Order: sequence, then structure tokens, then C-alpha cells
Amino acid sequence: MSLVIKGARPYGEGEPVDILVEDGVIAAIGAVRVPEDADVLDAAGQVLLPGFVDLHTHLREPGREDTETIDTGSAAAALGGYTAVFAMANTDPVADNALVTDHVWRRGQEVGLVDVHPVGAVTVGLKGEKLAELGTMAKGTAGVRVFSDDGVCVADPLLMRRALEYSTALDAVIAQHAEEPRLTVGAQAHEGEQATRLGYPGWPASAEESIVARDCLLALHANARLHVCHVSTAGTVDVLRWAKERGTKVSAEVTPHHLLLTDDRLETYDPVNKVNPPLRTGGDAEKLRAALAEGVVDCVATDHAPHAPQDKDTEWSAARPGMLGLQTALSVVVETMVKPGLLDWRGVARVLSERPAEIGNLAEHGRPIEVGEAANLALVDPDAEWTVHGAELASIAANTPYEGMRLPGVVTATVLRGRITAREGKIC
Repeated sequence: MSLVIKGARPYGEGEPVDILVEDGVIAAIGAVRVPEDADVLDAAGQVLLPGFVDLHTHLREPGREDTETIDTGSAAAALGGYTAVFAMANTDPVADNALVTDHVWRRGQEVGLVDVHPVGAVTVGLKGEKLAELGTMAKGTAGVRVFSDDGVCVADPLLMRRALEYSTALDAVIAQHAEEPRLTVGAQAHEGEQATRLGYPGWPASAEESIVARDCLLALHANARLHVCHVSTAGTVDVLRWAKERGTKVSAEVTPHHLLLTDDRLETYDPVNKVNPPLRTGGDAEKLRAALAEGVVDCVATDHAPHAPQDKDTEWSAARPGMLGLQTALSVVVETMVKPGLLDWRGVARVLSERPAEIGNLAEHGRPIEVGEAANLALVDPDAEWTVHGAELASIAANTPYEGMRLPGVVTATVLRGRITAREGKIC
């Protein structure tokens, strides 16, 4: 099977070129001959990037297929330019054993739109009491290399230390939901002026920053790899900078919504804006954008979190936290990072593809657009705009905070190992 991408601009640089893909691998770049049986993708000077990798996706299967499935989540990912996603462990049953993680991997392969890599739980049942079967999951069919209790923090420092130490033998990374639970009891919004004025119990920045500092020290002494999920505060950026300067093997992600949205949106009392960690201040968002550009924060991860209407369209205190993110991530990165000049398209490739692939130990994703490399690619029209409507997205749920927003940058095609999975807003 051959594919020819005509007139694309890799990384948005130079003159348009043609890319020939054969047997899932980039075979030639330049002026190429079009094989008779080739599928031709007319890029018309659009930007060609390595396919995106999401380290933080909630696909809800098994257990909450009323909100998302591996089928629908994979479709949303492909339409968003993703070729690989990491499915978080807080399913029902929890992905704390190889039976569940191998099932998620196989379902992803059956759907075939993106590579779905299951994230294994750090502790049994996400209860923070006993380490899960990390080694068994790592040796299973799924070959799990990322472990996280995301949704809850591994709060016990001894248990976290043991997980980090054990992970070194597995060449794995422990991804932490940084939230000191004793500081966030009953919390509903960022602890600050807005929460005080609106009457919301506060979620202090120190609850995140204290856990990040603790875990960086534990990782340093264990010589282990730590990944910090959904960084949300300016103080956490300072902690990460300090830890990296000391040689700690720590990486971190920021979500699109923490780059763009702030707690000013709480004025409406609309639970679509409720997320964990909460939307922070404009100053936090500004520092996160600068840290992403600099590389102190390594990558963008969506924390795609679909919810059923009965779990989201209710009073604020009862609403589940979380937002859709897979189909809007590229556009938010363009809006917050490319348009202001903080990142060029090489930088977009770094934060949406290359670094997350490195952190997740993916050999075939996030690779350079060069001859001999796997053809996992995303084609982007940088000049196009689109209006977000939750009901039109591929996910079963519709809880997008960008409803009605007009955003820049459109993914026009996604290619997984030489096969077009999404094209012009439709799944192939």
C-alpha cells in the first residue's frame, strides 16, 4: 500500500515537497513518482508534523461506556491529529492488573485508529494502600511502561518511594496526580480572589506544589523517572526548574485548558469549567505558557475527560471535574503558543509529539519526518479556523469548555503507519 502526500511543508519550513510512503514507512521526500495504486493526499502547502501523542487520556472503557469508548475516543484522537494515546487507569474495573491493561491494548488494536497504550495503576484499586502488579503489567501483551493513579494522588510517601524504586527495574515512569488530599478536602475551585468572592471552598496551589517537591526528591534519590500530570501553578514551574537543575529525571505536562482558560470563567457557575486541578489565575497561565516554550514543562497532554450529562450538567458541587480535549488541543496550542510567537511549528512538534513519545517510551512515534521513519503523521492547515460545537465532536460526551469558540488551526488528515485514519473531518 502506497501513499503520496503532495505539496506538504514539513514543520512548516521551506518549499512544499511530496512525501512517498510505502509499507508504512517514509520512502522518499521531494519530487516523487506516484505509484498507480497509491492513495494521494493533496496537502496544498499545509504543515506536516509527526503524529501527536497524548500521555493523558480518559477513554472510560471498561466501565463507563455511556460516556466514551475506545472506539469513540480513538476517533476523537485521530480527528485531533493523534496517532498514539495513553489511556488512564481509573476505569471500572481499575486497570491495576494485566487482564485489564491487555484488554485495553487489544481493543485499541482492533479499532485501529490510534495506538492505545494503557496506563497501569500504581496502587490496587487506586486506593493508595498497596502497590499494584506493576511487573506483571509491564511483562504483559500491552507492555505497560507508564503507571499512574491519576484522579487521586499517591499521597503516602513511602508507597510512592517504593513505586519509584520498583519502576527503575521496569524502565517505566510513574506519573503523579499532584494533590495533597488533606489540603483539598471539599475544594471546588482555585483558592484565590474568585473562589472567595463566589463562595467556593478553595483548592490551594500549595497542595500541588508540595507533592511535586516531595516526589522530585524521592525520584532524585531513587534515580527514577517521575512525570508530573497536568501542572497548573506558577509555583510548580519553579519547583520543576529547581529539580531539573539538580539532575532529577522529572518531566511534566500541561493541559490545553490550563494554557488558555482561567478562573475568571467561574463567574457563570457553569460546571463545564470544573476541572481537577482547577483553572488557575491569568498569572499562572502566563507562566505555564512561558515554561512550555522554554522546556521546563515538557509537553502538552489533554486530560481528555468525557462525562455524561447527569454527571456534569448539575449543581457545581455535585458535578464531576473534567473536560474534553482531544479534538481541540492543537487549536488551543496554536492560539496560546504559535500566534503569540512562543512556539514555531518545530516547537509544536516537540510538545505535542516528540517529548510525549520519549516520556512514554514509544519507539515509532514522535519521530523525525525523514526517509526510513514510520509514517505517523498529522497534516495541519495553519490558516483555517473552526467553531467548536460539543455535539459535533466524535466523543459520546459533549462537555467542552470551548463551546462556540472560534479557534485557529485545523487538522486536515492523520496518518497511522501509512494509512489515513482521518481526513477532512471524517474518520477513514
